[in-house]
Amino acid sequence: MRYSRTVSGIFLERPNRFIAYCEIDGVREKCHVKNTGRCRELLIPGVKVVLYVSDNPSRSTKYDLIAVWKGKRLVNIDSQAPNAVVKESFSKICPYDKLIPEYTFGESRFDFYAERDGKRIFAEVKGVTKELDDVVCFPDAPTERGLKHVRELTRLASEGEECYVVFVVQMGDVEYFVPDYPIHVEFGKALEEASRAGVKILAIDCEVTEDSMTLRNPVEVRLGTEYFPKIW
Repeated sequence: MRYSRTVSGIFLERPNRFIAYCEIDGVREKCHVKNTGRCRELLIPGVKVVLYVSDNPSRSTKYDLIAVWKGKRLVNIDSQAPNAVVKESFSKICPYDKLIPEYTFGESRFDFYAERDGKRIFAEVKGVTKELDDVVCFPDAPTERGLKHVRELTRLASEGEECYVVFVVQMGDVEYFVPDYPIHVEFGKALEEASRAGVKILAIDCEVTEDSMTLRNPVEVRLGTEYFPKIW
């Protein structure tokens, strides 16, 4: 996945979930934040950020905040990027013959539906931006929507369907993934139940540059509160 035009800036403040102010070429600019999560450990005044330059003249904000430098690591925070890179490289998840994004099945809507030799495949994608000492986790805020998705996949897996939860780690060179139990313990426990029911829980890191993000390597998934870093 590639952005057509990006610029560098300095993060100043984020008055609400959707808006941030950044300094670009010495000018204070109002920017759209493409992530409604907290991102508290990333969006710190003074950090260097990357912004996408919109080519839509009717927009109220010219810039989208898409990535943040955390030390020497560039973290993509665009919430639309994980689905985009999975769509480009779904074969890294599993082999398939047909792929349909945003698929409604019964009363549920899944990020991806695929088929392979007539077998149905359901997948949900979650973007991961929270990291400490090379350990990454999700969510960074309670997610009832995410909990609902995991429980729906658990039910389908128990009925014999092939199901995946894919955590796209929007950075590279991390050690392992663990659910953020202190933030939303029910989500973490639901993942454990899903795994026991046969849902495949995957994490994949990415190569992130200032104008692109690409799926790269599998990341070890550790389920259980004992794996959560105690210093968090």
